[in-house]
Amino acid sequence: MSDSTASLTGAECAAGFRAEAQEIAERLVREGGAAPRLVVVVATEDESSAWYVRSITRAAARIGIACDTVTLPSDAEPGVIRKQLATLSDDASVHGIILQTPLPPGASAADLAGAIAPGKDVDGANPLSLGRLAAGLPAFAPATAEAVVRLLDAHGLALAGRTVAVVGRSTVVGKPLAHLLLDRDATVTVCHSRTADLAAVTRGADIVVAAAGRAGLVTAEHLAPGAVVVDVGTNPTEDGGLTGDVDADSVRGVAAALSPVPGGVGPVTTALLLRHTAMAAEAAQHPEDTHVTP
Repeated sequence: MSDSTASLTGAECAAGFRAEAQEIAERLVREGGAAPRLVVVVATEDESSAWYVRSITRAAARIGIACDTVTLPSDAEPGVIRKQLATLSDDASVHGIILQTPLPPGASAADLAGAIAPGKDVDGANPLSLGRLAAGLPAFAPATAEAVVRLLDAHGLALAGRTVAVVGRSTVVGKPLAHLLLDRDATVTVCHSRTADLAAVTRGADIVVAAAGRAGLVTAEHLAPGAVVVDVGTNPTEDGGLTGDVDADSVRGVAAALSPVPGGVGPVTTALLLRHTAMAAEAAQHPEDTHVTP
């Protein structure tokens, strides 16, 4: 980053959430319960997906959370995947469930996620979780969407009264993030592929969140001077790296702050998944205590 564009790094924020998850895990074991257990269901041979699952597994092991992977064939029928998710939902030893994408052809993540018990839906994929989130009721938010808000909080960037343009309308980031931002008294515009003159819309925002899955989509022309930019993009590059949805070189010196890729939203997302799993385990061990629900 140039001297005039601050870097919204996620390492410190992520460390705080991992510490919270570890404290919960250790307390549950001290109380005679089981350590929190997360299960990731994978039905793909995608290498970037495999890398992500390995990173979650390593992070979980470091803080006392068990993380198992259920690997299904990359051509698994939707019914097979749904049955596996239902079985895990009924397993009392499992506290958190993630359905990893991409999925086999013909399989719908939105449809299959309905088989994940809401109390174990630590990545907020079940439509019931999304509905509760929209209604302002307790639910686990999709971790990436929540990570955006938490990252801004960690860097002392207030949301109340600010205008935010969210570029992308997926159920993983864009739509749930809009609800989280509204809950924090921000004024939100959700942009998408049919938005006429995207740059005109984003230039009117104090904060721009790029979550469209298109490398380099957001450039300096999309920003008002001094805007804050959060880059959610994780687009693979030819050399095996990652690049974001923001053209970082273009916006340096224009944006007041920009989250890096990698190292911004990503670490916070992983840490929140572990925190959600620990919270789910705590709720299962202490169902009478409503304060431990998401």
